[in-house]
Amino acid sequence: MRVYLPCTLSALAELVAAGELGPAPLTGYAVTPALVEWYVSGDTEELEYVALTEAARASLRMLAAERAEEIKDIEDVKAAGRRVVIAAEVPDDMVKVGTDLEDRGRVRLLEPVPLAKFASVHVDDLDAVPDVAAAMAALPAADAGDDDARFVVDGAEDHELMWYATQEIPYLLT
Repeated sequence: MRVYLPCTLSALAELVAAGELGPAPLTGYAVTPALVEWYVSGDTEELEYVALTEAARASLRMLAAERAEEIKDIEDVKAAGRRVVIAAEVPDDMVKVGTDLEDRGRVRLLEPVPLAKFASVHVDDLDAVPDVAAAMAALPAADAGDDDARFVVDGAEDHELMWYATQEIPYLLT
């Protein structure tokens, strides 16, 4: 099963050093039966894009949490404004599909994901950094129901994530 795992550049560096993404359980996004039922008109590619987008939203929240922990290095500022999503191919029995109607594509991975299972990495271009930073700042107000803040958060999604092959991961981290 193809799963999309939210991440950040700093977390990506840590998992490369560890050789796997973990510990389990991990939250990911995939084309689930509930997503297929909800998005009746889409083909597999469109549904995978929806799952990728959900993972990118989760990455934005991870970035906001990292930012709240205080950024110590100027390079971290550049990294902090970029969403990261890992696409991985994992066995079906490693994935638990939930029944949450709000997060139709959310899944739980029951084991850590080794680097060998990574299919690709998707990362914001540097041009997205200002909009992603604005979206991080607007998250609390958006969560409280502020429509203007939701518009700012949605603005980060105007930026397509760039696709990188797994062998390009070291270049992303330098």
